[in-house]
Amino acid sequence: MSISSDIRLARERDPAAGSGLTIFLTNQGLHAVWAYRYAHWLWRLHLRLVARLTSQWTRFATGIEIHPGAKIGRGFFIDHGMGVVVGETSIVGDNVTIYQGVTLGGTGKDKGKRHPTVESDVVIAAGAKVLGDITIGSGSNVGAGAVVIKSVPPNSTVVGVPGRFVVHSGRQIPSTDLHHERLPDPVAEMFRHLERRLDSLDSAITEVEGETGNGS
Repeated sequence: MSISSDIRLARERDPAAGSGLTIFLTNQGLHAVWAYRYAHWLWRLHLRLVARLTSQWTRFATGIEIHPGAKIGRGFFIDHGMGVVVGETSIVGDNVTIYQGVTLGGTGKDKGKRHPTVESDVVIAAGAKVLGDITIGSGSNVGAGAVVIKSVPPNSTVVGVPGRFVVHSGRQIPSTDLHHERLPDPVAEMFRHLERRLDSLDSAITEVEGETGNGS
């Protein structure tokens, strides 16, 4: 993507982005992505030390660490970004948005693929941790603070620790829907269902007791 496309993307996804010049000069998320593209190019040329030095300098400058070995698609946007970590074998699809404090991390010391695959049109909210060689299906939302250690099917919402998901009946969540504070909580919904069930049983017991009392 071109710099102008990146600036247009920032305007679309960040209401506080400001003018094009402001975005170009101050948006650390874009600075980190631009530096990653250069470092990734060096990585593919097997200039691994220079690539790592570039990513480490970017980490110091922006607070965002993207390993140059990661594979990231088009339309990747980091909002605010401080504390974001993207591991070496991470694969990120197109039109993915992540917020501050997100980790795409590895587990164990095994070689090979050990970081997540995040498919296209995914939103990962602040502080979420996605760990291990798992897949976050396309069109999914990961809620703030979630810890995801198992793969998630497409068009799902993930919340909680450990992450629990609900599938939106095959309905894709628009990638521009960034209202992650509105995500449903499947555990809370389960308790609400149990509460309704208990109320129903309590009413039934009261009715039976009333009939028994009238019969006596």
